[in-house]
Amino acid sequence: MVLQDLGRRINSAVNDLTRSATLDEKAFDGMIKEISNALVEADVNIKLVSSLRKQIKASVKFNELPARANKKNIIQKAVFDALVDIVNPHQVPYNPKKGKSNVIMFVGLQGAGKTTTCTKLARWYQARGFKTCLVCADTFRAGAFDQLKQNATKAKIPYYGSLTQTDPVVVARDGVEKFKKDRFEIIIVDTSGRHHQEEALFAEMQEIQAAVQPHQTVMVLDASIGQAAEAQSRAFKEAADFGAIIITKTDGAAAGGGAISAVAATHTPIVFIGTGEHLLDLEKFNPQSFVSKLLGMGDLQGLAEHVQSLKLDQKDTMKNLTEGKFTVRDLRDQLTNIMKMGPLSKMASMIPGLSGMMGGMDDEDGASKLKRMIYICDSMTAKELDSDGKIFVEQPTRMTRVARGSGTSVREVEELLTQQRMMSGMAKKVKSATTNAQKAQGQMGGAGNKSQMAAMQKKLQSMGGGAGGAGGMPDMASMMKMFGGGGGAGGGGMPNMGGMDMGKIMQMMGGGGGGGPPAGGRR
Repeated sequence: MVLQDLGRRINSAVNDLTRSATLDEKAFDGMIKEISNALVEADVNIKLVSSLRKQIKASVKFNELPARANKKNIIQKAVFDALVDIVNPHQVPYNPKKGKSNVIMFVGLQGAGKTTTCTKLARWYQARGFKTCLVCADTFRAGAFDQLKQNATKAKIPYYGSLTQTDPVVVARDGVEKFKKDRFEIIIVDTSGRHHQEEALFAEMQEIQAAVQPHQTVMVLDASIGQAAEAQSRAFKEAADFGAIIITKTDGAAAGGGAISAVAATHTPIVFIGTGEHLLDLEKFNPQSFVSKLLGMGDLQGLAEHVQSLKLDQKDTMKNLTEGKFTVRDLRDQLTNIMKMGPLSKMASMIPGLSGMMGGMDDEDGASKLKRMIYICDSMTAKELDSDGKIFVEQPTRMTRVARGSGTSVREVEELLTQQRMMSGMAKKVKSATTNAQKAQGQMGGAGNKSQMAAMQKKLQSMGGGAGGAGGMPDMASMMKMFGGGGGAGGGGMPNMGGMDMGKIMQMMGGGGGGGPPAGGRR
């Protein structure tokens, strides 16, 4: 995975420093040097790395720190904030508005993955209620229209293109006009890939831009572009003045730092990153969440959005939770939903501590572990599935029967039941906290004491079952937070969990802590 090794090295450098017996300025300088070397080797621009070094050193002044200052937290926060600043240009990208036509034009180098990304973005907006469509203005590459047509058909998105018209300006203009008349809200225009030294193609790009008058021009950058990213992005910026960047192919093995350097060079925000070949493999970019995942601290916000987009059925489980129950069947349903959420490596980057815990385990091994747990549940009777698990304690022979029926071991059955009992205990605590919160609100007569209610809700959230926003965190995300209840990255951030085995992954889902910066860090 792009930047995975970079994140591991930075995390290791910080952990080594904060664990050392003598946390002095010399050790601190050694940590900065190791982080800088890791960034340079990942193709991050050397001037940018130099700026980061200065920022970290300026944030942590050993001579001025109070005697009782928590140096560990101060250092972690300084590293976190400096890395966030690299990928945060402090520019707000265009925000499409519903009820009107928003034209988005794609530009970039050949082979960067523009056509596939166009469909991914159209599908992303479509899932959020926008009326979306695609226009293929790439008349240069053979098969470009066929590729877009195939992707659009698969995603059930209307498209426009021509096999006879060779002028991309005409195709782009006609397509945009057609979809504007049909009141489409998101009109995405795909263009030919071009290099900054190809003057004719650059002029053509500017003509297309003038013809369709896009509300936003997006540059697509391949994560493996390396040091060439800065020069290319500057040239495109001068010619097309793009207002956003999408980084593709982050699931590869390239260094990836070059694409990040382009952000600083052009002061342009990254809006999405492509994480795979599937149409769903597109993540909305957030600087804090990105750095949090980079450092193995998770991204519960991204997890919640991913869960929400899948529209998983949680009605029965959430009904049981409100009653303070969590059956074996509920656990099976959640395991099934986790399998639907995509490769475990993708999930691991979002859940605090899980990426470190996986170590060298691949998606196949992780999926196999989850499948075995589902097989165990499938070998149970309806009475056993709808129970609270005590029936197995009272009649241990049931565990032996289930192990034989599922082709697993009694130990694996015991592990699953232990997980279910822990979840059941969490459900009871959530029920109790919810009841207390409701009673407190009733005693305060509705208007209530805001500070007391806020404290009550914070306590409820810390237990894994609180509301995450105006409408509450999506059900599955709440479930993910509840798995394990208290083991994640927490206030200290950046835990080292490489020695834990896959059997505890379910225990760590969500970590109860969070994927944010260390204590005192911004979010």
